[in-house]
Amino acid sequence: MTDSVEPLGPRILIRKDEGRQKTKGGIVLPDSTEIPTITGRVVEISLEVQNKDDFPVRKYDKVLFNPKQAIPVDLEPGNVLFVVPIEDIVAVFRKIPKPKAKRPSAGKDESDETLDEDT
Repeated sequence: MTDSVEPLGPRILIRKDEGRQKTKGGIVLPDSTEIPTITGRVVEISLEVQNKDDFPVRKYDKVLFNPKQAIPVDLEPGNVLFVVPIEDIVAVFRKIPKPKAKRPSAGKDESDETLDEDT
């Protein structure tokens, strides 16, 4: 039997991203450093949040959230989940698809089109 957690009310379940122990510049951060907002992946969404269009959060989104009101859920060692009120979600990270470059159509030259319009 597998345990699962279903958030109730206006809440979502988030798996916290692993914290960086070293900055890009190579500075090692001590364990006691706490950042007031953290990122994580949405694991589960309550039915209340799922049924409302006001909340643009979907399952598997990467989110930035304030952990002050988050409730830790420790189902497995080393895998801490958080039940977070939807109002504590600060941002949602999404990748925007790159626009495809237009290719000139084969067989017709742009100068041919201008000639056709004049005649």
